Amino acid sequence: MTVENFTRLSGFEVITMPSPENEINGAYVGDLLSWVMGKAGEGNLWVTIMTNVNIVAVAMLREISAIVLAEDVDIDGEVVEAASLKGINVLRTALPSYEASKKIAGII
Repeated sequence: MTVENFTRLSGFEVITMPSPENEINGAYVGDLLSWVMGKAGEGNLWVTIMTNVNIVAVAMLREISAIVLAEDVDIDGEVVEAASLKGINVLRTALPSYEASKKIAGII
């Protein structure tokens, strides 16, 4: 399933979607960046509440399909711009991480 298709089905808000064709092959939930770097898989959706610019670097390193920001967290325009330039999709939901993960599991 592509990020674009997932977004239509989930109703998650699109913050930036420079790579709508990215394929999703799973999901990972985590807020400790070093842990995500070692554990998240290529093509995963990454559910987090982290919003600093380092999330873009981690998503690039792990070849994440999209970052899903939970709990309606705010994200700085500079981070959105960096994600757009680097081809990293960023979505947002008001759901807590657990509920967002359940919704993701029901779709993918």
